[in-house]
Amino acid sequence: MAKKKSEKTLFQQVKEELKKVKWPTKREMIKYTTAVIVFIVIFGLYFFGLDAVFSLFFEWVRGIVH
Repeated sequence: MAKKKSEKTLFQQVKEELKKVKWPTKREMIKYTTAVIVFIVIFGLYFFGLDAVFSLFFEWVRGIVH
């Protein structure tokens, strides 16, 4: 029985804490989401370029060795 009471108390406390949270506005969420997508694209292109450069370099080295 004590477990049921503690679970109920826990969920009440969680609910109260969630009321204190300052949730972002729709505009802020769009701004943050856009920033994340832009950074993902930038880093994706960066690592793609690095991979391409290293691939060409190693192919060039393999061509010299063989």
